[in-house]
Amino acid sequence: MAGHSKWAKVKHFKGAIDAKRGKIFSKLGKEITIAARLAGGDPAMNPRLRMVLLKCRAANMPNDNIERAIKKGTGTGDTVSYEDLTYEIYGPHGVALLVELSTDNRNRTASEIRSLVTKHDGTIATPGSVSRLFQRKGQIIVGREAANEDQLMEAALEAGAEDFKGDAHGYEVLTEPASFEAVHRQIEAKGIKADAAEITWLPTVTVPLSEPALSAVNRLIEALEENDDVKDVYSNAEFPDETVKPQV
Repeated sequence: MAGHSKWAKVKHFKGAIDAKRGKIFSKLGKEITIAARLAGGDPAMNPRLRMVLLKCRAANMPNDNIERAIKKGTGTGDTVSYEDLTYEIYGPHGVALLVELSTDNRNRTASEIRSLVTKHDGTIATPGSVSRLFQRKGQIIVGREAANEDQLMEAALEAGAEDFKGDAHGYEVLTEPASFEAVHRQIEAKGIKADAAEITWLPTVTVPLSEPALSAVNRLIEALEENDDVKDVYSNAEFPDETVKPQV
């Protein structure tokens, strides 16, 4: 789930790992296999695989699981072909969502997603109507206790970061997608560990939520995340830090 605040997103992901570890590892394994099948099992030569491995590290996915998924992707036994899709959705209370999927059956996935969206009071949007509300950015989130602000800001900006923000929780580094890896590597070279590091979709306009709107939107997001084909759900919902909690 990706909404705002960014710290709510981090807490949601960490909570989901504890509550649904097997489900998350299964989805990450599928992403690894697809990435390895498309461009090989060497992360140095495969940007998509590198991005998935960052997610695996954040989720503390065991190396054995990762290696098995890579071998499955580079082997010759499995000939299933996957297709990447993006759904643009309007959820309850005018919240916009971008949903990224990988599927081996477009028709089945379309039926499942439409059913979920309708059940949770959403609608499938026309192409472009939701995506125009987001921008593609590299995002690196670092807890306040993990870094010295001046050191982190200097490392990030020298490596080509676009923006640097700090608050009571910690720091957010934003980059253009093409600069993300260079900036992330520079930060890691300083011994600084990020809470989250990914190329993501960030909303240009957010929708503040309070109960019961918050619960309605969360139900749709979590229903989408439960679908086996869904990789990521991005929204422009503005989630208060203290209220966003993963549902078990």
